[in-house]
Amino acid sequence: MKHSGHEEFLRATPVIDHDHPAVRKKALSLAEGCKGDGEIARNCFVFVRDGIRHSWDYKTNPVTLSASAVLAHTTGSCFAKSHLLVALLRANKIPAGFCYQRLKNHSDVGPAFYLHGLNAVWFEEYGWYRADARGNRADVHAEFTPPEEHLAFVPKEPGEADLTGIFSDPLPLVVDLLTKYTDYLDIRRNLPDVEE
Repeated sequence: MKHSGHEEFLRATPVIDHDHPAVRKKALSLAEGCKGDGEIARNCFVFVRDGIRHSWDYKTNPVTLSASAVLAHTTGSCFAKSHLLVALLRANKIPAGFCYQRLKNHSDVGPAFYLHGLNAVWFEEYGWYRADARGNRADVHAEFTPPEEHLAFVPKEPGEADLTGIFSDPLPLVVDLLTKYTDYLDIRRNLPDVEE
C-alpha cells in the first residue's frame, strides 16, 4: 500500500467527512492534471487558504465544523478550515493530520492565550510538513513550499508554543467549541487554551 502505517491519517469521520459527495468532487477537481501528491496538496492548500473566508477576518457566520459544512458555506475558523484541508487531502489519498499552536491574543476579544489550528501533510520524500491555510492578510503570509515551512504564525513571545504531536482527529475541545457556539464572535470570546 502507498501509505502503509498512516491509515488513521486517511480515514473519514463525521468531522473529516471526505466521503461526502461535494467534498469528494472538490478534492478530485483540485487534483485534475496534477503531477504527484505535491501539486495536489498545494492546490488543496491554496483553495482552502484563499477560497474559504476566515470567519474572524471576514466577520462571517455560520460557525462551521465538518469539512462539508465549511465547503458549503465557504467560511470557517482556523480549526474549521484545517478540517476541510485534511478532508480534501485524504480524499486524494494523501495522509494529513492536525497540529496546534498556543498564541498570545493581541485582540481585545477573547482569552490572553488561545489555541490555533493548522495541518500536517505526509510526503514520502520529506516526512511530515506543516501548513497553515487560515488565510493571508496584511500581517499573515502563509505559503505552501515543502520542505520549507512558511506558517501564518511563529511562536516567539513568552507563553507561546508549537504544541507537540500530529493528531489524526481534531482535539475534542475544538470540536466542542465549534458545536457549542453559533456565532463567530462567541467562538473568538471562548477560544480554548492549553498549557504546553
